[in-house]
Order: sequence, then C-alpha cells, then structure tokens
Amino acid sequence: MDLLTNILTIVYVLCCIIIIVLVLLQKSEKGGASETIVGSSGSNFYEKNKGRTREGRLKNLTILFSVVFIVLTIVLTILNMR
Repeated sequence: MDLLTNILTIVYVLCCIIIIVLVLLQKSEKGGASETIVGSSGSNFYEKNKGRTREGRLKNLTILFSVVFIVLTIVLTILNMR
C-alpha cells in the first residue's frame, strides 16, 4: 500500500505542476461579466472552431488535468485513512 501511495503522490504533484503551467499559458479573456450582460456572437467561425485552436486545447487540457487532480485527491484521501 505504501508503494501505491507514493506513486500516486508523485503523479499528484506532477498533475499540480502541469495545472499551474497550463493556467499560466492561457490568455486572459476580455469582456467577462459585461459579455454576459451584452451577449456575444457565437455564430462566427472562430467560436464554432474554438476547440481546435491553441487556446481551446489548453482549456481542454486544463479541464482534463483538473479532473485527474480531483480523482487523485479522493483516492489519496481514502488510502491515507487506512
């Protein structure tokens, strides 16, 4: 059990570092709350293909590693309770 905990802890720390790097690489979004009130055009080419751009890939990777982070947090908590 100790070996599994140590391996998962190393993966956990690497996941934390990757999330930090991914967040720092992303550009800040302009508009924010004002875009919510006024509305934004979602029918242009960029909005439809946003997932294929560098920003879209960074966002998707951030979500993926955040989910891995949450799952590892739960698993490590359960393992450390025993």
